[in-house]
Amino acid sequence: MPLQARKDKPVPLPLPHPLLSPEGAELCLFVKDHKGEGHKQAKAMVNKFERKGGVTKVVGLSKLRTKYESHEAKRELCKLYDLFLADERILPSLPKLIGKSFFKKKKQPIPVDITVKDFPAQVKKACAATHMFKNSGTCVNIRAARSGQTQQQIVENIHAILCQAVEHIPKKWANIQGVFLKTASSVALPLFQALPERQLRIDASKPAPASTPSTPAAEAPAKSSKQQRAAPSARQGPSSKKIKS
Repeated sequence: MPLQARKDKPVPLPLPHPLLSPEGAELCLFVKDHKGEGHKQAKAMVNKFERKGGVTKVVGLSKLRTKYESHEAKRELCKLYDLFLADERILPSLPKLIGKSFFKKKKQPIPVDITVKDFPAQVKKACAATHMFKNSGTCVNIRAARSGQTQQQIVENIHAILCQAVEHIPKKWANIQGVFLKTASSVALPLFQALPERQLRIDASKPAPASTPSTPAAEAPAKSSKQQRAAPSARQGPSSKKIKS
């Protein structure tokens, strides 16, 4: 079932073991400007805080339209920083300006309010969570862990994500047909699967039941080619009934 929500408004999902920390991450902030001058005010605001509130770079919309107009420039910008933040007032304008690279790398900008006094707290909150971007399709991708984390940390992050994300899906678990785990270069490994009609769960830890040999059907008398063409097709029995996916 489509989630039917804004694509640019993410749902924060706090993690027990965050993927980033404001102290060691490279953060870029997109802000509104006017004729290339408005971002200077945002820079002055950021400079007031200790360590600039964790922000490494401030980029105005006008610079996105000019300096980062080409697809190659947008790809390079996407590679430079670990996390992108944006003034929540300009969030609807960003998808066309940042290009597809940000969406492929799951680096869509996270909205923040740059007018409040607790701006550094918002940066820490964005770094301490992963984000669920709702879309109009039936599949949602959520970043859960890093390869450098331990197995226990990865398991705890996945558990926390599932418990929170299911609350934002219509009908919750009754509307989820599968949960998969994958890296950027691996196949998708199933963690949970359910059939859409019969609601049967597939547990990969249990061995499949042994199949019983079917008794051969009685041989029918041979028919001529004309009779075979004229005869109606045989009705399928219960064992050959197809289940729609």
